Amino acid sequence: MEGVPHPIMFSDDDPVLNRVRAIALAFPTATEQVAHGRPTFRCPKMFGMYGGGEKNPAKGVPGRRFDQSLLVVADPAEREALLADERFFLPAYMGAYGWVGLILDENSDWTEVGELLDASFRQVAPKRTVAELDAKGSLGDKSGSVGDE
Repeated sequence: MEGVPHPIMFSDDDPVLNRVRAIALAFPTATEQVAHGRPTFRCPKMFGMYGGGEKNPAKGVPGRRFDQSLLVVADPAEREALLADERFFLPAYMGAYGWVGLILDENSDWTEVGELLDASFRQVAPKRTVAELDAKGSLGDKSGSVGDE
């Protein structure tokens, strides 16, 4: 199977993806790259991924897939509280590395999405890029309007 690309698991006309994309690409140096069939947001390390799923710990039982979701590196101080919220899940493969997933829809709290992306970005971005973000002001505070302008 080596060399076989992952199937694309998103649609460019997904309005939820477009909201996430507008917020994520507003961060300094942020780029988008498709990996594992899904959009990822990088700076150059990955700080967000659109879509994911969870593994079911019971053998032979498939986990749930959430195509409209956002995976981020959670602030370690907030990770447990986030996972206690039913909207969040522990993503397959990445959950072991501090990532959490948030199930999204068009009525999601976009300020919260921006804050989660901001926290994730700050954990993986180079110090100079975080300084650039601080000079502009945190995007997490403004994300409710990103993409609506």
